[in-house]
Amino acid sequence: MSALSPHVLDEIRTLPSKYPQPRSAVMPALDLAQEELGYLTPEAMTEVATALELDPGYVEGVATFYSLFHHSPVGKHRFYVCTNLSCTLRGANEIVDHFKQVVGVKDPDDVSSDGLFSFEEVECLGACEYAPMMRLDQRYHYELTPQKIDQLISDRRSSTTLSPTLSPAGRGGTETKPKRGTRKKDRG
Repeated sequence: MSALSPHVLDEIRTLPSKYPQPRSAVMPALDLAQEELGYLTPEAMTEVATALELDPGYVEGVATFYSLFHHSPVGKHRFYVCTNLSCTLRGANEIVDHFKQVVGVKDPDDVSSDGLFSFEEVECLGACEYAPMMRLDQRYHYELTPQKIDQLISDRRSSTTLSPTLSPAGRGGTETKPKRGTRKKDRG
C-alpha cells in the first residue's frame, strides 16, 4: 500500500520538468507529500525518491536537513513564532507562553488534544519592523498580541474549512502586512 495518493505521485512526477536539474524538484515534492500526510514518513520519502528517480538517501538528507519538514505528527495549524532578537524584545516569548496556555501544550513537539494546534519557535522570518510576528497556514501575521493569537485560534477552531490563503472573512485581516507609516508609533 502506498503512503501517497496516486494523484500526489503523478504531480510529483511532473516536477522535474520544471527545473534545470531533477534534484531541484525534491523540496517541492516533499512539500506535496507533507501537505497530504501532515508529516513525512520514511515510506513517503522513499516514494518521493522513486517518483523523482533519485537516491532515497538524498531525498531523506534533504528532508532531515530543513526544519520545515516534519517527521512526526504536528497540529493541523502550526504556529511558527519568530523568537529572534527583534521579536523577543517586542514580546515573542510572551506570545509563545500565551499560545501554549490557550491551546494546552507545553513543548514544540506537543499537539493540542483536538489535533488542531502545535507550535515551533523559529529564527528570523524577515519582518523585524513588525515584531513580534509569525507564520500560520502559509500566511504571515504581524505585531502580535495575546488578543490576536486568541482570534487566530478561535477562527481556526470554528472553521474546519479555513483557507490557508484567506482570513475567515475571505480577505486579509491580521494576515496582511501593515503599510509603512500606519503603525501607531509612525503616526505620531
